[in-house]
Amino acid sequence: MKRLIYFFSLISIYGYSQFAPQVGQTGTTAIYKDSSLIVNWATTCNVLRGWQDISNTGLGKATAGDSSMAIGHADGTGVVSLGDGGSAILTFQSPIKNGLGFDFCVFENSFNATFLELAFVEVSSNGINFFRFPATSNTQTLTQIGAFDNVGDATKLNNLAGKYQVNYGTPFDLQDLQSVAGLDINNITHIKIIDVVGNINLPYATYDKNNNPINDPWATPFASSGFDLDAVGVINQQPVGINEKTDLKNLISVFPNPCSNYLTIHSSLGLVKSYKLVNEFAEIVLAEDFKNSVAYLNTSSLTKGFYILQLILKDGGHVSKKIIKL
Repeated sequence: MKRLIYFFSLISIYGYSQFAPQVGQTGTTAIYKDSSLIVNWATTCNVLRGWQDISNTGLGKATAGDSSMAIGHADGTGVVSLGDGGSAILTFQSPIKNGLGFDFCVFENSFNATFLELAFVEVSSNGINFFRFPATSNTQTLTQIGAFDNVGDATKLNNLAGKYQVNYGTPFDLQDLQSVAGLDINNITHIKIIDVVGNINLPYATYDKNNNPINDPWATPFASSGFDLDAVGVINQQPVGINEKTDLKNLISVFPNPCSNYLTIHSSLGLVKSYKLVNEFAEIVLAEDFKNSVAYLNTSSLTKGFYILQLILKDGGHVSKKIIKL
């Protein structure tokens, strides 16, 4: 029993690493801003600014950038700073849906892989009721990360925007919210980004799903305080020409996954026009037009790790699925 208690004490002191690593490392889920996985971008943004320093409101609120800078393609330079606890609500040309794999990604402008300013992500299918992705932060909570210090290890973070450095989006899968009452994960019309204050002490701490205070650079008493929102990219949106109630997951199957030497794609009703298999660096490693209802991919020569299979539909829509190569 003493050994077990000691083990869990080490976890609380040093943090527990279990999630996808930073850009350039095997298994990363980072999505490059020019990736072919991204089919659309946010079209409107409404920002509610937070304080430059929530413990000293006399400094005023964050002022860097404006809402227009979070619309359209990510560029890493034009951003809007949310401030401590500030938020932004974004809308899209077409609703986002729960497709195969990740469904959208959020971009911040961190200048390296360890200085990470984080944000919660919430979604809504009616613009009124918002529901939060279950965020996890296993970063240590014994010492406050200072304004210019590093969060460090991305493998300790999950479902928090800002996990990846500039030009690389943090992806989110609506499947994580499948059991939430009052949310239609196939008709997401609004996404809310909420700055994580980053202070680990009361009364300003913000908490992850396990009630751990989230530690990120604080205080940042500047005009550019808080999460710097660059863009939100859409991966799976409602396809044009297919009934919105049609469940593509029942019409398209991909197996085995994880795979070793081969991967099979089966499409009912002739939905799929072509496919692309993209590696963790957004490079296309396999691509071909769909000739029949079944395609066989030879994956034997591929490096072990994480891939995204993008299926291009005949009506112009896209669906994507995460693939693991063993």
